[in-house]
Amino acid sequence: MLKYTFYGHACFMLDDGEYKILVDPFLSGNPQATISPKDVEANYILITHAHDDHLGDAPEIATRLDAEVVAIPEVLTLCTSRVEKAIIAHAMNLGGTLNLPFGQVRMVPALHSSGVEGGIACGYVIKIFGKTIYYAGDTALFSDMKLIGERDSIDYAILPIGDNFTMGVEDAAKAVKFLNAKNVIPLHYGTWNVINQNPETFRGLVSGAEVLVVKPGQSIGL
Repeated sequence: MLKYTFYGHACFMLDDGEYKILVDPFLSGNPQATISPKDVEANYILITHAHDDHLGDAPEIATRLDAEVVAIPEVLTLCTSRVEKAIIAHAMNLGGTLNLPFGQVRMVPALHSSGVEGGIACGYVIKIFGKTIYYAGDTALFSDMKLIGERDSIDYAILPIGDNFTMGVEDAAKAVKFLNAKNVIPLHYGTWNVINQNPETFRGLVSGAEVLVVKPGQSIGL
């Protein structure tokens, strides 16, 4: 079974029973966090961009665990500058595909600022345990989400709904249509008042896909 564990805000883990993929590990300073950076385990860390609420504790976790970090080059340079020990890293850019022991990762566009000079924000299409998972990262709605849905049959779309910094509930519901996703998991909401959205409002706007509301600290099977 593939397990999805939500650690709060936009941090989550995919665990296929052998490999653990940690995504956007903002734990220190995260009021929703349900695990500490010293306790989390991971084989791979995916980072969408360098804002503090996504890059988070990635460099420190990576050096503690010898976990491989996947990100754009500018984000990896920032990670390296924060720690003394060398980081195992794989640099990618938009459109690139990386084969890993658990499956495959493709880096796709996101419409958002990057948090590091010269960088760009991204999302990921992750193929693991026979499932295809699209994590949008922080993004606005954009029409090329249709191309992502045409390229791959999306089993689970993981989308921000918090508004202000990303899509709100209306645009995120439209994104589900563009992606033709079978299931959708909302995140990046409720951490602070400025992104205080109701996931049930989002559920009511979505048609054609099952909405899975996962609370911080909760795990579900995908």
